Amino acid sequence: MTGFSTKTFLLAAALAALTTSAFAQGAAPTPWELKPDTGYGYDKDGKTFAYKMGTNNAGMLLKGAKKVPKGTLFFIGHNGQLYMRTGPYLEGDGKFMFGSN
Repeated sequence: MTGFSTKTFLLAAALAALTTSAFAQGAAPTPWELKPDTGYGYDKDGKTFAYKMGTNNAGMLLKGAKKVPKGTLFFIGHNGQLYMRTGPYLEGDGKFMFGSN
């Protein structure tokens, strides 16, 4: 798993979360259920994978890793591409600002 990048991990985690839950109008957001010791991959063809991870090379994995900033939104565009956006995505009352009304 030496070629596994942090960006790939984060994108896969976001994709997995977005593709497993439906966003209903007015529904409360649901937390992601990422599992410990599991890596999530988003490959060059747009497929997602989950990898069981060990602790032998955890230091190597963390070496190039970056934390995801708080306030980051991940989403799939109309073209099927995974995107991320930092910055506001909630209205003052806590509603998602890009949802259908």
